[in-house]
Amino acid sequence: MTTPRFQPADASRAPRYAGVRTFARLPHVPVPHADVDAAVLGVPFDTATSFRPGARFGPEGIRSASALLRPYHPPLDVDVFGTLSIVDGGDLDVTPGNALRTVEQLDAALRPVLEAGIVPVVLGGDHSIVLGELRAHAAVHGPVALVLLDAHADTWDQYYGERYFHGTPFRRAVEEGLLDPGRSLLAGMRGSLYEPQDLDAAREMGFELVPGDELRTLTPEAYGERVRARVGDGPAFLSFDIDVLDPAFAPGTGTPELAGLLPHEALGFLRALAGMAFTGFDVVECAPPYDGPGQVTALHAAGVAYELLALTAVARRPAG
Repeated sequence: MTTPRFQPADASRAPRYAGVRTFARLPHVPVPHADVDAAVLGVPFDTATSFRPGARFGPEGIRSASALLRPYHPPLDVDVFGTLSIVDGGDLDVTPGNALRTVEQLDAALRPVLEAGIVPVVLGGDHSIVLGELRAHAAVHGPVALVLLDAHADTWDQYYGERYFHGTPFRRAVEEGLLDPGRSLLAGMRGSLYEPQDLDAAREMGFELVPGDELRTLTPEAYGERVRARVGDGPAFLSFDIDVLDPAFAPGTGTPELAGLLPHEALGFLRALAGMAFTGFDVVECAPPYDGPGQVTALHAAGVAYELLALTAVARRPAG
């Protein structure tokens, strides 16, 4: 097999804590670029949060924690960095304090990346940024299915009169025709709500919801089967909000909710999707200012991003 052009630095030559902080010590290469299969991109934006800000430092924190990652993924039996040519494309431009302008910037920046056939893994940033991602994905691939792991459905209509907020992106995406709700599955929702109808609104839009308590009863295999049956063969996008994890393991987030997933449960659900080809991914709402001294939230976010790259490696691995 041909060696991918872009790979991480050789850890046998220099310690993993040395060098400029890129994701998994990958080369920093602006995208689009020839010979790139996937790119990690940061979006340091958090001024559409409703409670605690700080996710603007998420890309920086996740990159730092990712220095521990190694090429081979044992559960999926894939050499992630030996299968894919992956780069860290740096951070995309944002406009602090202006969520709508930032969405427009992300859309414009990501379209040429997707048109080049590169799978983006975006590190947020608060969840409002996903609207810009979905605009780009829909422009290139048509309306996509959404596979969401999140403590919140993010389908409210507005916050404080603001329609572009981290709790509203998927409602806006449906209104704009970017998502196919009939092929989408949102899972992990838990915690207190404003009224009984909060989650019913998402179902009325056509989404299938698997609340957190129900999700915890599913095996990874059952979850994977349910996602595959729902999504079908069309284009799909996966969004992972770090607050789907229990705050014991992810305290560094803006709106933590009690009784979330354990890390091994979340990884099991992701690995159950092996073989599916997603057009792109994001990991959002990691807020390092609220993390513990061991940066456990950033560590989990980096691990999740690695799992998403592993899914892409499996989907693109040569047959046989």
